[in-house]
Amino acid sequence: MTHDIGKDKALRLGVNIDHVATIRNARGGDHPDPVRAALIAAKAGADGITAHLREDRRHITDDDIDRLMAQIELPLNLEMAATEEMLEIALAHRPHAACIVPEKREERTTEGGLDAAGKHNLLAYYVDRLGSANIRVSLFIEPSEEQVEAAIRLGAPVVEFHTGRYAHLAEEDRAAELKRIADCAALAVKNGIEPHAGHGLTFDNVAPVAAIPQLAELNIGHFMVGEAIFTGLDASVRKMRELMDAARD
Repeated sequence: MTHDIGKDKALRLGVNIDHVATIRNARGGDHPDPVRAALIAAKAGADGITAHLREDRRHITDDDIDRLMAQIELPLNLEMAATEEMLEIALAHRPHAACIVPEKREERTTEGGLDAAGKHNLLAYYVDRLGSANIRVSLFIEPSEEQVEAAIRLGAPVVEFHTGRYAHLAEEDRAAELKRIADCAALAVKNGIEPHAGHGLTFDNVAPVAAIPQLAELNIGHFMVGEAIFTGLDASVRKMRELMDAARD
């Protein structure tokens, strides 16, 4: 197994465009278009596009996925629940990656990581089916040794650590959580898994996470879409890219 995953390489930025679709759906119609947002993000320095097709289609829709696959050149990371419906959609579209996330209909946003340890038998089926279709499978998990070890047993090539707890702690209380993320990233790399991270990251809190050398990718969306209201999406993505690069340097 390699021990160099994520080390000494540029940190990738995946831009989540879900909440461009949220704004569109609040009014109905076609504007603002999340595909247009993806194209702007690509020009501004994004390395990939992330979109979560939820069961209730509250933001991204099936048509959005069709158009993203047809119009963007960047890799598409499809966030999806572990359901037969979403599996069929992923297998039909063959995105670059599929990130399996927990999903509760009543939640406003993803509230935590998958229980990969407790749902091994369920997740094994989806990891196998997606992997057999050459779709890079990622598991969205809490940064804990138990969950990383579960991902190892499942044979997932990628994990994405939920950084929501880190993001919501006061700055002076973040050190322990940051160490937990770093330790889990190191454990993942040691076992041949590429670690990513995301959720709740902003201009103010991204640098310490971006500085973790084993992390290969950050997926960020809501904050940059919100900031785009004031500065434009191009400027929002470029600033996040600059902060990530500076932290990694």
